[in-house]
Amino acid sequence: MTDGSLRIVSLIPSGTEIVAALGLTDAIVGRSHECDYPPEIKDRPVCTQARINSAAPSGEIHDKVNNLLQSALSIYQIKTDVLEKLQPTHIVTQDQCDVCAVSLKDVQQAVGTLTKSSPQIISLQPNILNDVWEDIRRVANVFGVDSLQVIENLEARVKIVDQKTQGLSQTEHLPTVACIEWTDPFMVAANWIPELVTLAGGQPLLSITGQSSTPLKWETLISTNPDAIIFMPCGFDLNRTRQEAQLFSQRPEWQQLHAVQSGRVYITDGNSYFNRPGPRLVDSLEILAEMLHPEIFQYGYKEQAWQLL
Repeated sequence: MTDGSLRIVSLIPSGTEIVAALGLTDAIVGRSHECDYPPEIKDRPVCTQARINSAAPSGEIHDKVNNLLQSALSIYQIKTDVLEKLQPTHIVTQDQCDVCAVSLKDVQQAVGTLTKSSPQIISLQPNILNDVWEDIRRVANVFGVDSLQVIENLEARVKIVDQKTQGLSQTEHLPTVACIEWTDPFMVAANWIPELVTLAGGQPLLSITGQSSTPLKWETLISTNPDAIIFMPCGFDLNRTRQEAQLFSQRPEWQQLHAVQSGRVYITDGNSYFNRPGPRLVDSLEILAEMLHPEIFQYGYKEQAWQLL
């Protein structure tokens, strides 16, 4: 298929970033309401909308999400009228998390209503770093482009971090790290996050690579007493994450935590980095390395992608 006849709609931010990394930005004709990177895709028509108010308090968002899912309703709506107009040849979506983006089932149903086109659906389902490389390969194969250079570059950056941190485990205590993915209820980040923490020279606490994120009791965080705490709430930028994290710092036990006393509580732009299983997971790894081992890594992400709380 020639580039000129490709009409890609991406309904998930990581998918958009993968398509763009493969040099196909110009073929993207539509996006989800959350796709905002690379910046030049922001002018493409938006094909989804949320049924929840993302500015609401975390607990309220959580309850609304649960209520929608329990009533077998989706959290997001697909604007089928926009899709119909765009006549896509391909739709990139995901089958990993009904809370993160439109579900595969919704996309299949929407495609079934289209009269002017019958796009091919490419569904991504990454749980670990290797799955992301596989997704990049798969997307590249569908579009007949080469993914070798893209993947080699990403893997080379991972290797640089990994090699520098491997020497540490012999010589010093690696910091224990709790990564917080949601604050009300409290949830710890899993999937690819523990793997990234390990590569960055940390010991991930309370979560297992490749598994879903799990609820965490406040008492458990207190008793495990991590060396570092990193806030990366799903879908929140730095400012919103700071607001969420500050709610915790008012709790009486907070000041007793080792991470707090040693000034190792961090906030991140989880929405741009950690929550998106695309090429920028490698940026996320570099951010973790910079936070956990500033004596070795200085990539320049501080202030823009992460800050001290």
